[in-house]
Amino acid sequence: MSAQAPDLKELARRMDGAVETLRKELQGLRTGRANAGLLEPIQVEAYGGHMALKELASISVPEPRLLVVNVWDRGLVKAVEKAIRSAGLGLNPVTEGQTLRVPLPELTQERRQELVKAAHKYAEQARVAVRNIRHEGLNQLKRADKESHLSDEEYKRIADEIQKLTDRHIDAINKLLEQKEKDIRQI
Repeated sequence: MSAQAPDLKELARRMDGAVETLRKELQGLRTGRANAGLLEPIQVEAYGGHMALKELASISVPEPRLLVVNVWDRGLVKAVEKAIRSAGLGLNPVTEGQTLRVPLPELTQERRQELVKAAHKYAEQARVAVRNIRHEGLNQLKRADKESHLSDEEYKRIADEIQKLTDRHIDAINKLLEQKEKDIRQI
C-alpha cells in the first residue's frame, strides 16, 4: 500500500477535537457560579476502570452556589465523593445517602491563581495535542513524498496548509484561555 498525502480535513477534524476538549475542560473550572459542567469531566474509579462522573450520576444546580450529585449505584457513593475531593477543585461534598451536596466556597485570590494555573495546564495539553497532530501530518507527508515523489511545490503547499491549520487551532486555544482567565479574574 502506498503512502498518501495527509487528509487535511481529517487533520482539521482531529485538531477541532483537541480544541473542543479544552473548551469542556475550561467549562469545568469554577468561576463563582455553580455549573454542572464543573463536575462532568471528573473521573471516578468504578467497575474496574475510570468513568466520567456524568456516566455514574445526575448533576443538578438547585442554587447558585450548590451542586447536587445523585449517584445511581449506592456502592459508588464513596468513590464519587473521593473523586470530587481529589479533583483539585477545592470542593468538599457532603454525603446524604446516595446524594452528595457540593457547596461552592467563595473564590479567594489564591484559589483564582490556582484556577488560572489549571486553565494554563489544560491549554498547554491542547496545544501539545494539536502539535502532535501536525507532526503526524508532516510525517505522513514525508512518507508520501518518499514513495510518490511529490513536486516541491505540492510538498510545500501541503506543509503550509498543515502549518496554517495548526496556527489557527493554537490561536483558538489561546483565545479560549484568555477568555477563561478574564472570567476567573473578574469574579
